Amino acid sequence: MFTFQWPWLAVLLPLPLLVWRFWPHKKLQSNDLPQLRLPTTKYVQQAFSQLDTPKLSQRWRWRFLALCWLGLIIALMYPQWLDKHIEISQTGYDLMLAVDLSGSMKAADFFTSNRQQIQRIDAVKLVLEPFIESRFGDRIGLILFADQAYLQAPLTLDNAAVNSLLQKSILGMAGRETAIGDAIGLAVKKLRQRPEGSRILILLTDGDNNAGTLDPLKAAQLAKQYDIRIYTIGVGSRGGGMFGRRLNEKPLKQIAKITDGSYFPATDLYALANVYGHIDKTLTKTEAESRTYIQRTPLYQWPLGIAMIALLMLQILRIVGPRD
Repeated sequence: MFTFQWPWLAVLLPLPLLVWRFWPHKKLQSNDLPQLRLPTTKYVQQAFSQLDTPKLSQRWRWRFLALCWLGLIIALMYPQWLDKHIEISQTGYDLMLAVDLSGSMKAADFFTSNRQQIQRIDAVKLVLEPFIESRFGDRIGLILFADQAYLQAPLTLDNAAVNSLLQKSILGMAGRETAIGDAIGLAVKKLRQRPEGSRILILLTDGDNNAGTLDPLKAAQLAKQYDIRIYTIGVGSRGGGMFGRRLNEKPLKQIAKITDGSYFPATDLYALANVYGHIDKTLTKTEAESRTYIQRTPLYQWPLGIAMIALLMLQILRIVGPRD
């Protein structure tokens, strides 16, 4: 569909006529006329002076000026071609991931398939990557928390972007302590406006809450009011890692129980597979909003080019005096 971005600029079209009508008239000499000044103008003049080029009449001169002005105004109105693209809505869950980035996540009490010892945060990234990539149709958000909770990615269908932000996160970027209650409160704020029946928070932490202004159990009760289910993942080993920080499962079990969710101990790298299997059995997917994307193709360069050509013709074929 052809349209103008600023069609109201068409009011400038009669401006030259208004100036000509109401401006005090004075007979212009040829030297008084506006001319295009370029460093190479004299070379162009010398080249055309050797040709038998007829000079423009006064009538054609004004026609070129009118064409130039018309092209400039149309270019200012920003003509464009619009193509609409409608995204087909998909069914899925509203999944908010809350990942602990506190100092305790530095404990190296996980082992890969080849028995390589890794930190808790690296284990979280390792298991969340395939989990996020396989959530086609689900709207996923990401909260990172330590001393405070931060919304790193709002709910989106762009799983690759969420995974990229997670992989780039580092310990200490949100502080050293753990504010689980604040992370749950922020998730409630972002999920409460979503359709009922699919509001899910997956909380990945070692369970030690020692910062923040909101108590984790009170935050869980708030989530219960908005029908938000919390699936807690206890990241770490029950015996503690090389830094002596033991997995605290009790508050995580309480949070899951309050919100009708479930607790899963992530003592290996495959715990999240059980989480999603449980979600599929208990919840129903909701439909995402359909979105309309408009692709704009600018066309201003065409009238602008015509205006420049008309101006160039006036410079090359300008007349010394009127001739009818």
